[in-house]
Amino acid sequence: MRRITAGVFVTLDGVVQDPGGFGEIEHGGWALNYFDEASAQHATESLLASDTFLMGRSTFETLERAWSRNTGPYAEAMHKIPKLVVSRTLTGPLPWNATALTGEAAETVADLKQGPGGGIIMYASFTLMRTLLKENLIDELNVSVHPLVVGEGKRLFDGVLPRSMEFVSATPSATGVVTLSYLASA
Repeated sequence: MRRITAGVFVTLDGVVQDPGGFGEIEHGGWALNYFDEASAQHATESLLASDTFLMGRSTFETLERAWSRNTGPYAEAMHKIPKLVVSRTLTGPLPWNATALTGEAAETVADLKQGPGGGIIMYASFTLMRTLLKENLIDELNVSVHPLVVGEGKRLFDGVLPRSMEFVSATPSATGVVTLSYLASA
């Protein structure tokens, strides 16, 4: 069975929205000051270790606009990896090495996990991530806690039912971000 590893940037007050500064909230771009060379290398290695990037429509549209013409090791890894976009509105092949997956999200992703292939990586796509967490379809969750309070914005766990996860590790970065890694509990 294929495994889904989900990653999320979060502030101390639980905000996950607009870490890259795409204009979604007033204080967007809050994660940029914490992204250093080691973070970029880890992000690139994570992409290269997976064979599929899973995301929702909104995240696909944002990332495609922001990254499809970029260069460098991370951008090249993003261009290369096949992207699957769970959407009720998009269909068929998409630009930027992407394909739309239609149908109910949980059912579609459960089927994807049963199919052939290797690791699946996802980040952002908070609506999709919440759905997959509710249905216990995420195998590993990496929460990168950033040392700041934003005060506004979407929070990852709104509407997610209480659940236990198995703690794996806490990895601090030189910039003060601590990545907490958890495995899904049965």
